[in-house]
Amino acid sequence: MDVISIEPENGQKPEFVLVLLHGWGANYHDLTALTPMLNLSNCWYLFPNAPYSHYQVEGGRAWYALENNNEGIETSLDKLYQWLLSLEDITKIPLSKTILGGFSQGGAMSLDVGLQLPVAGVVSLSGYLHFQPSADRNPFPPTFISHGTLDNVVPINTAREAKQKLEEVGVSVEYKEFPISHEIIPAQMHLVRDFVVKNAQKS
Repeated sequence: MDVISIEPENGQKPEFVLVLLHGWGANYHDLTALTPMLNLSNCWYLFPNAPYSHYQVEGGRAWYALENNNEGIETSLDKLYQWLLSLEDITKIPLSKTILGGFSQGGAMSLDVGLQLPVAGVVSLSGYLHFQPSADRNPFPPTFISHGTLDNVVPINTAREAKQKLEEVGVSVEYKEFPISHEIIPAQMHLVRDFVVKNAQKS
């Protein structure tokens, strides 16, 4: 997995890990700009690059081919799953202190893979479900979902349905809507920061 790694400044020892997955057509540089807004001084940020080139955007990547019936999704899910399992050896920080999150297609990947692992939490921003939740995955990590009511790329009903379906199988969901389009705003990052601190810093 090709990854941008941002460790704490001033030689601080990281206490937890935040993995953020970019959306369809972006790449691993896209979400690095969120770190100042998150302002987590003892966090090790990891930004993986999706495995496939985007079919239209130069330099863009995709977790799977939305334009071709989600081709590559199983390989991508397995690759992300295996990489996350290897993180403890790389970071020396347990998955119980690791948060997995993402935007749009990255949010969908986070929900699918994160809810299969003993991570500290899962974050989906403008994301969606590409799987049918099942109670047999329990126990689930706490999950934060935020979405824009004006989103014309991934409509708001997608997030509302995801919340309902996840809660029906036992996922504890924090949910927040904003009057925005398919984007990320500072107010969301403040909520993500609170979610990370609350869940990743638990003993």
